[in-house]
Amino acid sequence: MHVPRIVSRVALVSAALTASAIKADATTLIRQGLDQLASDNELVLQGRVLETHSYWNDDHTFILTNVRVRPSQILKGSHDGDVTFTLMGGTVGEITTLIVGGADLWPGSDYVLFLSRVDLPGAADRLTVRDHAQGVFDLENGRAFSQALGHALLPGPGGRADVPGGEEGLVLEDLVRQVRAQTNR
Repeated sequence: MHVPRIVSRVALVSAALTASAIKADATTLIRQGLDQLASDNELVLQGRVLETHSYWNDDHTFILTNVRVRPSQILKGSHDGDVTFTLMGGTVGEITTLIVGGADLWPGSDYVLFLSRVDLPGAADRLTVRDHAQGVFDLENGRAFSQALGHALLPGPGGRADVPGGEEGLVLEDLVRQVRAQTNR
């Protein structure tokens, strides 16, 4: 894993963008269950990251990263071919913008992704993982593990603060079934 030598800033994400509560020294996410993730996002897919590309926004004030994914299945919404979306943060040269609690995606790895269109710094109406680590599930041996595991979550509706699937993760077929059931309501 590449560790950048310089971290230029730690970006805190606005509550309007992330539906998160923000403290001065950290990002604290409000717990999102699978039902909420499925209903609140426009595109949900299982796929493999093909490539990532980090760059400065047009104003040269913020680093963004485009991620290209080849879907193996679309769980909600519709899309033909590869999907490209944008994440806040990334590394350009010696400068890194780090998003605390953000999605962490690597080429060659498989994920379930919850995507929606929002305005990002200097980039309007971009498809993104707006729920940050909660909107990404790593896939390993037929199981799905929330990237929010290990992040402090504030209780969401119903008072729960655990990530869907907990440390054991979810059987991928169960996650797919739950997302599709929520989508068909």
